[in-house]
Amino acid sequence: MSVRLRKLSYALGAEVCDVDVAKPMSERQFGEIYQAFLDHGILLFRNQDITRERHIEFSRRFGELDRHEALPRDRHPDYPELLMVTNEPKPDGSPSDTKYTGRQWHSDMSFTTAPSLGSLLRSYAVPEVGGDTLFANMYLAYHTLSEGMKKLIAGLHGVHLSGTRKLANDNTGIDRMHEQKKLNPPVAQPVVRVHPETGRKALYIGEKVKRFDGMTEEESRPIIEFLVRHATRPEFVYRHPWRKNDILAWDNRCVMHQALGDFDETQLRHMERTTVLGTWSGYIIT
Repeated sequence: MSVRLRKLSYALGAEVCDVDVAKPMSERQFGEIYQAFLDHGILLFRNQDITRERHIEFSRRFGELDRHEALPRDRHPDYPELLMVTNEPKPDGSPSDTKYTGRQWHSDMSFTTAPSLGSLLRSYAVPEVGGDTLFANMYLAYHTLSEGMKKLIAGLHGVHLSGTRKLANDNTGIDRMHEQKKLNPPVAQPVVRVHPETGRKALYIGEKVKRFDGMTEEESRPIIEFLVRHATRPEFVYRHPWRKNDILAWDNRCVMHQALGDFDETQLRHMERTTVLGTWSGYIIT
């Protein structure tokens, strides 16, 4: 029986209907799911009330999993394959290290030597309203650029830095920022990436890119800001309203995303993410 899909938006995304990832899945069925992953960029699995072990097991079908050594504060204490994204305070009452994770346009782990192939994020608790995530189709972003802009950026490498952008009400991340600088030196990634499986070109940019290699921040900033603004035009974006027990899988090689903070932060927003390792295509900046 073929997998049934429902499109999520014009730009990208599909819901995989009537599939329980906790149940055994044939290679043929998973092959259809993985092809849909390549075709649509995002896959949604609703009502997945599963264990952490099953989340990890299903994720491994997409590839080798990151143990998140680049983000030691953020991973689950018992499951290094799971990255916590939560505003739940720590046992001592101090704020969560991941309270503001993802509040800028980015591709997961772009600041590492193994930028992510894909991510599978599961929602455990969501606020009454808000806390959605935006996703942008980076194939469309690239292909709608002018030929002149494509020529300008063809050989550029963006310098990606780890760490979350400091927010006006965020006093939690100073130590974490210093730790991240030591763990993850700046890396340069091509601004235009050829997807290794589809062969299609996509923009690889985001707000973790501070400059282009060989250029100053001042010179780079107008181009970076234009590319991010262009890539996140409404017609290229899907906005996901989370429900409890959603699993959302996305292809970081052609999709960029941003978590929104438009919710009551006294309400719990708790999610856990597996990260599928990708291939190295850039270089470390020394």
